[in-house]
Amino acid sequence: MSYVNGDALVSTEWLASHLTAPDLRIVDASWYLPFMQRDGKKEYAERHIPGAVYFDIDDISDTESSLPHMLPSPEKFASRMRRLGIGDGNRVVVYDGSDNHLSAPRAWWMFRVFGHNDVAVLNGGLKKWLAEGRPVEDLPPLPRERHFTARRNDVLVRDVDQVRGNLASQREQVVDARSKGRFEGTEPEPRAGLRGGHIPGSKNVPAGALTDPETGLFKDAVELKVLFQDAGVNLGRPVITSCGSGVSACALSLALHLIGHRQVAVYDGSWTEWGGRTDLPVER
Repeated sequence: MSYVNGDALVSTEWLASHLTAPDLRIVDASWYLPFMQRDGKKEYAERHIPGAVYFDIDDISDTESSLPHMLPSPEKFASRMRRLGIGDGNRVVVYDGSDNHLSAPRAWWMFRVFGHNDVAVLNGGLKKWLAEGRPVEDLPPLPRERHFTARRNDVLVRDVDQVRGNLASQREQVVDARSKGRFEGTEPEPRAGLRGGHIPGSKNVPAGALTDPETGLFKDAVELKVLFQDAGVNLGRPVITSCGSGVSACALSLALHLIGHRQVAVYDGSWTEWGGRTDLPVER
């Protein structure tokens, strides 16, 4: 069974044949958790897909927030995109260097939040690109500034008050992308000071389960549907995705978009916010 919204992914073959397309912009959004001991910006400087610009998730954020990489203002997002040479009318392809699309979906989601829907994720990411012996370079491009119109779409975002209100209304299902151990509170959180457990009533679909462990490709539509349904997610009802800090939650949002789910929002503060506050209930 094919994806309903298959244009949210592009293959390495497609990208290789379109590298020089004038309207295409390639974005490296590699980002890693501290315990992974990898530096996305450094790795980008060492090698990236030809023409790719670096999308710094930590910088393209609300840097005044105490929470990591929260959404920036539309004005800041537009400013950063202009500097990267990304503008209205561009087709954007995002990738990262992880084994399972850790951060590229976050950039994909951010583009959509700010009204730029012509964006896709490179299926298999840089890992598959390199495995196929495709070209890379170490010189950053010199982009020409373009006009980027940013209008925030709040339908795709949830804040802590909305998620707390949902505990009573149960209008939306919360689906958590963290590992089973973190979700259940049996494994420590990578960020100090956070309680263990999950938002009461939420379901668990670990982001790593969305992809094939050998190829790094997203699982097909049937497999993705079964994955969510087996976790107790009703695919006919609205969903809020969550994770540790709002990054891997976007992989769940991308997977749900691929199979045609129309009502999916990301809890931007995620567990860093919820688990870091003592006034919010936790379930184990």
